[in-house]
Amino acid sequence: MAEAHAKTHDYHLVDPSPWPVIGAASAFALAVAAIGAMHGASWLWVMPGVLGILYTMYAWWKDVIAEAHGGDHTPVVQMHLRYGMILFIASEVMFFVAWFWAFFDASLFADEALQVARVEFTGGQWPPVGVEVFDPWHLPLLNTLILLTSGTTVTWAHHALLHNDRQGLIWGLALTVMLGVLFTGVQAYEYANAAFSFGGSIYGATFFMATGFHGFHVIIGTIFLTVCLVRAIRGHFTPEQHFGFEAAAWYWHFVDVVWLVLFFSIYVWGSAGAAG
Repeated sequence: MAEAHAKTHDYHLVDPSPWPVIGAASAFALAVAAIGAMHGASWLWVMPGVLGILYTMYAWWKDVIAEAHGGDHTPVVQMHLRYGMILFIASEVMFFVAWFWAFFDASLFADEALQVARVEFTGGQWPPVGVEVFDPWHLPLLNTLILLTSGTTVTWAHHALLHNDRQGLIWGLALTVMLGVLFTGVQAYEYANAAFSFGGSIYGATFFMATGFHGFHVIIGTIFLTVCLVRAIRGHFTPEQHFGFEAAAWYWHFVDVVWLVLFFSIYVWGSAGAAG
């Protein structure tokens, strides 16, 4: 009888788990509470949903780590995990396409769409008349150098892991996390000193939506890499099995590439000829 139930394949049949249901219920509670808060209810009502989602993430990923250590993540399973991460990043690409589309639509057709929408005019130019933009060769360039350097350090960490260099892995990850925090700090300072607001013009709306969501992804990526750093210190990753770190590195490189597009399209091209 035992032989009849022996595993004879490379796939992982997941054990029954409560986390999909708990996570979905928490997300629904958060959505309802957020809608209520937008209509006058207290924002404190969002906390149960937020805490439920955070706990679900912690407990579910803890189970996944235990499955990996238990030998369930065979080469076939790891390949499918990589496919899943690739599809997730592809969905994120399309997410940012929406913000770039909005920016280029407003900038290339500076008055037509705005007249139809009956909002403020741009004066037939982009950036709109009266908008004082950032100098792209100051803080934005600094943040570009920070992110490019962080891409180098996370690649260093990856190569160190492949060569079983534990100290190189830890130092590479630590430097990447520090650079991620530094990028967020510089962007927060930039936002605090912006001469335009989110609601002041179509330029401000598209600028803050694109760069703000990228900043949010930097924060998520920094947390992702911090978890990998803790796991690296605990000796979780091996040269043969390290998908968690690999997924974090892929995500961070995606964040780097998106920033380069943001820098050259929104900061450089989108602010050409404007007052800075």
